[in-house]
Amino acid sequence: MRILLVNPNTTAAMTEGMMCVARTVAPLGADVVPLTAERGFPYIATRAEAQIAGAIALEMIAAHAGSADAAIIAAFGDPGLPAAREIFDFPVVGMAQAALVSAAMLGDRIAIATFSPALRRWYEDAARNAGLGDRFVGVSAPASHAAPPPAGAPATRQLLAGLCHRAVDELRADVVVLGGAPLAGLAAELQPEVGALLVDPVGAAIAQAVALVSMTPRAGFARRSGRPLPKPTNGLSPSLARLFAQEAAE
Repeated sequence: MRILLVNPNTTAAMTEGMMCVARTVAPLGADVVPLTAERGFPYIATRAEAQIAGAIALEMIAAHAGSADAAIIAAFGDPGLPAAREIFDFPVVGMAQAALVSAAMLGDRIAIATFSPALRRWYEDAARNAGLGDRFVGVSAPASHAAPPPAGAPATRQLLAGLCHRAVDELRADVVVLGGAPLAGLAAELQPEVGALLVDPVGAAIAQAVALVSMTPRAGFARRSGRPLPKPTNGLSPSLARLFAQEAAE
């Protein structure tokens, strides 16, 4: 089983942090392939940036689709996820959706804890798209924006611990999702001191991808409705252009 871990941010250290979690969750026989965007943003914080990153994610998946059994869009707001599911013939998992859906199977009141208030609206969209409805109780974030903190720094741990406690005390959450690729691995570290279940989005995405590959016949993807209409392309990456040409031929 070959799973693409597609980071549409340009920060390689962020990808490696997520891979540390992936290696602990992926079963034997599952090969997780890390990919980091070569253009775009060092980290994605708004819906506008996510639109651009989504197109980059499609190019990245297309370039490696021939050898993949599944792909994970490894940015918490899932940029490009609906589009990727239209054009690729294998499961594509969004990190945010996987974490939020998993959280919904663990408890009734779900919150997201993240490092910046700039992410709030985008992450609220993610919860809405995951279908949580009134089970989603909000985003716990600091009052002011800062660049993504180093995942292993004591200050990062202290910040996230406080935000998780706030989600429990003020939002009355019984499951808290740590929102953002820079926070990969902190859920397991903070769990002993937080009075709610913590969900690491990378771990959830790996588990969901493995399950979907195991339960979903590959042949079924080629027969599904809603595939792209045939049309010419101009200026797309060669791998993505070939994919749309294939759709047109079919």
